[in-house]
Amino acid sequence: MSAFFALVMRDLRLAFRAGGGALQAVMFFALAGVLFALAVGPDIALISKIAAPVLWTAALLATQISLDQIWRADREDGSLDVLVETSGFLSVAVFAKALAHWLSTALPLIVAAPMLGVLLNLKAAAIGPLVVSLLIGTPGLSLIGCFAGALTVSLTRAHLLISIIVSPLYVPILIFGAGAAAAGASGDPQYAANLMLLGATSLFAAVISPLASAAALRSNLD
Repeated sequence: MSAFFALVMRDLRLAFRAGGGALQAVMFFALAGVLFALAVGPDIALISKIAAPVLWTAALLATQISLDQIWRADREDGSLDVLVETSGFLSVAVFAKALAHWLSTALPLIVAAPMLGVLLNLKAAAIGPLVVSLLIGTPGLSLIGCFAGALTVSLTRAHLLISIIVSPLYVPILIFGAGAAAAGASGDPQYAANLMLLGATSLFAAVISPLASAAALRSNLD
């Protein structure tokens, strides 16, 4: 367990040192949200109506900008080979990497979401459902991104390829996450159903992604 937390702390330090941590993700998140609002125009009522799905889409895009960094430092300094060769439970190490990515990228977005929601005229009653849906759904984004990074770990410039890989895999999380946030904002009884489906999607990713990522790492490093 101590090795697990040591790996998480190491990745957090590397993420912030490399400039791919909270500040960059939050800035991209805010910029994407503002651009969506500008594209809609001056219709305040329409902006308020679509604010929750817009914020979910912006959060999804913001998590993608640092996916190629999950394994890059380990690959460059040779520690990835050591990790694969010495880790008896490589899937646990993969889960630690995904947790570090979530803490350094997704969690700051969740903290910033209420403030950006106010800028987009999101109703006060809708902020809670939005934050809850992000808390439940974003871990799945990091886990799937970790798998995509493992698939492309042997490539030097794989940022675009990673985005292509994760985009279709992110679709269920985006649908259920944006659906839960929008339903919660309007008081729709489908809120609970969407939230449960979103949680099931993240749990499925938590089970499958570490195993698939470990297999991809071993295959790429053979």
